[in-house]
Amino acid sequence: MSIPNEPELGVLLCGIMRHPEISREIIISRLEKEFGHVAAQSEEFPFSFTTYYEQEMGKNLLRSFLTFEQHVSPAVQAEIKLKTNKIESEFIKEGQHRIVNLDPGLLSAHNLILTTGKDFSHRIYIRDGIFAEVTLMVNKGRLTPLPWTYADYRSSVVLDFFEKQRQDFLAFRKKQK
Repeated sequence: MSIPNEPELGVLLCGIMRHPEISREIIISRLEKEFGHVAAQSEEFPFSFTTYYEQEMGKNLLRSFLTFEQHVSPAVQAEIKLKTNKIESEFIKEGQHRIVNLDPGLLSAHNLILTTGKDFSHRIYIRDGIFAEVTLMVNKGRLTPLPWTYADYRSSVVLDFFEKQRQDFLAFRKKQK
């Protein structure tokens, strides 16, 4: 029989996709008001992996990722996704389209989990219309993509960024013990 226990805390993360008309600094400032200080930021790069968002958000989109100093329980992932949805809506001007897309998640010693409002075969319902998916998992000591992992999360820039953050988290955990 397995004995229920509380999950370990993980690193709160957020992917940012933005239209160039809004600065990344403004978005990060708003995220910090909600979730605390940013621990690390990836480099920003053109989002050229798909045209999926162009009709809604326009062209020349930019992509970056960040982690927060705050470590959180997996139990609050739905709440965080609902908060980031609200933040996205704050950047929509009346009669206009979305110019910011936020993808929150959790980085642990074993995987990277993203949350979404979209159901699919590999996603698990959490609560309040929010689903979670393991996007990257540790295999042979390193974060690796899965068959459904989005193309940007497969890129070396993103994999290297999150692996560095995972290693920092592992060092933090070791120091805490």
